[in-house]
Amino acid sequence: MPHLQSAKKKKKEEKTKMGLTKYYLSLAVVCCFTGLFLSKVHSHPRKNPNQDFVRAHNAARAQVGVGPITWNWTVAAYAQNYANQKINNCEMEHSGGPYGENLAEGYGSMTGEEAVKFWVTEKPYYNYRTNSCVGDECLHYTQVVWRKSVHLGCARVKCHNGWMFVICSYDPPGNYEGERPY
Repeated sequence: MPHLQSAKKKKKEEKTKMGLTKYYLSLAVVCCFTGLFLSKVHSHPRKNPNQDFVRAHNAARAQVGVGPITWNWTVAAYAQNYANQKINNCEMEHSGGPYGENLAEGYGSMTGEEAVKFWVTEKPYYNYRTNSCVGDECLHYTQVVWRKSVHLGCARVKCHNGWMFVICSYDPPGNYEGERPY
Protein backbone atom coordinates (compact mmCIF):
# COMPACT_ATOMS: atom_id res chain seq x y z
CA MET A 1 0.00 0.00 0.00
CA PRO A 2 2.75 2.51 0.67
CA HIS A 3 3.69 2.19 -2.98
CA LEU A 4 0.11 3.07 -3.99
CA GLN A 5 -0.03 6.10 -1.74
CA SER A 6 3.21 7.48 -3.13
CA ALA A 7 1.87 7.02 -6.69
CA LYS A 8 -1.26 8.98 -5.73
CA LYS A 9 0.91 11.54 -3.98
CA LYS A 10 3.19 11.74 -7.01
CA LYS A 11 0.20 12.19 -9.35
CA LYS A 12 -1.17 14.96 -7.08
CA GLU A 13 2.23 16.72 -7.08
CA GLU A 14 2.34 16.50 -10.90
CA LYS A 15 -1.17 18.00 -11.12
CA THR A 16 -0.08 20.79 -8.77
CA LYS A 17 3.05 21.45 -10.82
CA MET A 18 0.96 21.37 -13.99
CA GLY A 19 -1.53 23.78 -12.43
CA LEU A 20 1.29 26.11 -11.37
CA THR A 21 2.84 25.84 -14.83
CA LYS A 22 -0.49 26.77 -16.42
CA TYR A 23 -0.86 29.58 -13.92
CA TYR A 24 2.62 30.96 -14.63
CA LEU A 25 2.09 30.54 -18.37
CA SER A 26 -1.21 32.43 -18.14
CA LEU A 27 0.45 35.11 -16.05
CA ALA A 28 3.27 35.41 -18.60
CA VAL A 29 0.77 35.78 -21.45
CA VAL A 30 -1.16 38.46 -19.57
CA CYS A 31 2.05 40.34 -18.79
CA CYS A 32 3.18 40.06 -22.39
CA PHE A 33 -0.09 41.45 -23.77
CA THR A 34 -0.14 44.18 -21.14
CA GLY A 35 3.41 45.13 -22.11
CA LEU A 36 2.50 45.21 -25.80
CA PHE A 37 -0.58 47.31 -25.07
CA LEU A 38 1.33 49.78 -22.95
CA SER A 39 4.12 50.07 -25.49
CA LYS A 40 1.54 50.93 -28.17
CA VAL A 41 -0.13 53.48 -25.92
CA HIS A 42 3.18 55.18 -25.10
CA SER A 43 4.67 54.94 -28.59
CA HIS A 44 2.11 57.43 -29.91
CA PRO A 45 2.45 61.08 -28.94
CA ARG A 46 0.00 62.09 -26.29
CA LYS A 47 -0.19 65.64 -27.54
CA ASN A 48 -2.60 66.71 -30.23
CA PRO A 49 -0.51 68.76 -32.67
CA ASN A 50 -3.56 70.85 -33.56
CA GLN A 51 -3.85 71.90 -29.94
CA ASP A 52 -0.22 73.08 -29.98
CA PHE A 53 -1.20 75.61 -32.66
CA VAL A 54 -4.32 76.67 -30.75
CA ARG A 55 -2.59 76.96 -27.36
CA ALA A 56 0.27 79.04 -28.78
CA HIS A 57 -2.14 81.38 -30.57
CA ASN A 58 -4.31 81.77 -27.50
CA ALA A 59 -1.32 82.53 -25.29
CA ALA A 60 -0.32 85.42 -27.59
CA ARG A 61 -3.93 86.59 -27.84
CA ALA A 62 -4.40 86.54 -24.06
CA GLN A 63 -1.35 88.80 -23.62
CA VAL A 64 -3.24 91.59 -25.43
CA GLY A 65 -6.72 90.79 -24.10
CA VAL A 66 -8.07 89.09 -27.23
CA GLY A 67 -10.49 86.17 -26.87
CA PRO A 68 -9.49 82.64 -27.81
CA ILE A 69 -9.32 81.21 -31.30
CA THR A 70 -10.71 77.72 -31.98
CA TRP A 71 -9.72 74.93 -34.35
CA ASN A 72 -11.86 74.62 -37.47
CA TRP A 73 -11.61 71.44 -39.57
CA THR A 74 -12.81 73.14 -42.78
CA VAL A 75 -10.13 75.81 -42.49
CA ALA A 76 -7.59 73.11 -41.56
CA ALA A 77 -8.51 71.08 -44.68
CA TYR A 78 -7.85 74.16 -46.80
CA ALA A 79 -4.47 74.66 -45.10
CA GLN A 80 -3.55 70.99 -45.53
CA ASN A 81 -4.48 71.03 -49.21
CA TYR A 82 -2.29 74.07 -49.81
CA ALA A 83 0.59 72.64 -47.75
CA ASN A 84 0.47 69.44 -49.80
CA GLN A 85 0.98 71.54 -52.94
CA LYS A 86 4.23 72.88 -51.46
CA ILE A 87 5.92 69.51 -50.87
CA ASN A 88 7.97 69.67 -54.07
CA ASN A 89 9.56 73.08 -53.56
CA CYS A 90 8.55 74.55 -50.18
CA GLU A 91 8.14 77.99 -51.78
CA MET A 92 7.00 80.66 -49.37
CA GLU A 93 4.14 82.12 -51.35
CA HIS A 94 0.64 82.80 -50.08
CA SER A 95 -2.28 80.80 -51.41
CA GLY A 96 -4.40 83.81 -52.31
CA GLY A 97 -7.38 81.99 -50.83
CA PRO A 98 -10.34 83.19 -48.77
CA TYR A 99 -8.59 83.06 -45.40
CA GLY A 100 -6.00 85.09 -43.54
CA GLU A 101 -2.68 83.29 -43.67
CA ASN A 102 0.69 82.93 -41.97
CA LEU A 103 3.49 80.85 -43.47
CA ALA A 104 6.73 79.57 -41.97
CA GLU A 105 9.44 77.15 -42.91
CA GLY A 106 12.29 75.63 -41.02
CA TYR A 107 14.36 72.55 -40.36
CA GLY A 108 13.57 69.85 -37.85
CA SER A 109 10.05 69.24 -36.67
CA MET A 110 8.91 72.90 -36.79
CA THR A 111 6.05 72.29 -34.37
CA GLY A 112 2.94 74.41 -34.22
CA GLU A 113 4.25 76.07 -31.10
CA GLU A 114 7.57 76.91 -32.78
CA ALA A 115 5.87 78.41 -35.83
CA VAL A 116 3.57 80.60 -33.74
CA LYS A 117 6.46 81.72 -31.52
CA PHE A 118 8.33 82.67 -34.70
CA TRP A 119 5.43 84.87 -35.85
CA VAL A 120 5.01 86.40 -32.41
CA THR A 121 8.67 87.54 -32.41
CA GLU A 122 7.38 90.38 -34.63
CA LYS A 123 5.44 91.86 -31.69
CA PRO A 124 8.08 94.55 -30.93
CA TYR A 125 7.68 95.86 -34.49
CA TYR A 126 3.99 96.63 -34.03
CA ASN A 127 3.21 100.13 -32.75
CA TYR A 128 -0.27 100.09 -31.24
CA ARG A 129 -0.44 103.88 -30.83
CA THR A 130 0.06 104.48 -34.57
CA ASN A 131 -1.38 101.09 -35.62
CA SER A 132 1.62 100.51 -37.84
CA CYS A 133 4.48 98.13 -38.40
CA VAL A 134 8.10 99.14 -38.40
CA GLY A 135 9.26 98.12 -41.88
CA ASP A 136 6.17 95.93 -42.49
CA GLU A 137 7.65 93.38 -40.09
CA CYS A 138 4.64 92.72 -37.89
CA LEU A 139 1.88 91.41 -40.13
CA HIS A 140 2.35 87.79 -39.02
CA TYR A 141 2.01 88.89 -35.42
CA THR A 142 -1.05 91.05 -36.05
CA GLN A 143 -2.78 88.13 -37.80
CA VAL A 144 -2.11 85.88 -34.80
CA VAL A 145 -3.81 88.39 -32.47
CA TRP A 146 -6.49 89.70 -34.85
CA ARG A 147 -9.57 89.84 -32.61
CA LYS A 148 -12.09 89.15 -35.40
CA SER A 149 -10.29 85.96 -36.49
CA VAL A 150 -11.96 83.27 -34.40
CA HIS A 151 -11.32 80.07 -36.43
CA LEU A 152 -7.95 78.51 -37.09
CA GLY A 153 -6.71 75.69 -39.30
CA CYS A 154 -3.05 74.82 -39.73
CA ALA A 155 -0.94 72.21 -41.50
CA ARG A 156 2.68 71.10 -41.76
CA VAL A 157 4.46 69.13 -44.46
CA LYS A 158 8.04 68.01 -44.91
CA CYS A 159 9.19 69.17 -48.32
CA HIS A 160 11.44 67.17 -50.63
CA ASN A 161 14.29 69.61 -49.88
CA GLY A 162 14.16 68.65 -46.18
CA TRP A 163 12.46 71.83 -44.96
CA MET A 164 9.18 71.88 -43.03
CA PHE A 165 6.46 74.07 -44.52
CA VAL A 166 3.86 75.41 -42.07
CA ILE A 167 0.65 77.26 -42.87
CA CYS A 168 -2.02 78.63 -40.55
CA SER A 169 -5.24 79.91 -42.07
CA TYR A 170 -7.56 82.29 -40.21
CA ASP A 171 -11.29 82.87 -40.53
CA PRO A 172 -12.34 85.57 -40.87
CA PRO A 173 -9.08 86.97 -42.21
CA GLY A 174 -7.30 89.88 -40.54
CA ASN A 175 -4.82 92.62 -41.31
CA TYR A 176 -7.27 95.06 -42.86
CA GLU A 177 -5.65 98.42 -43.49
CA GLY A 178 -6.82 101.06 -41.05
CA GLU A 179 -8.22 98.52 -38.55
CA ARG A 180 -6.52 97.70 -35.30
CA PRO A 181 -5.90 94.02 -34.55
CA TYR A 182 -7.18 94.45 -30.97
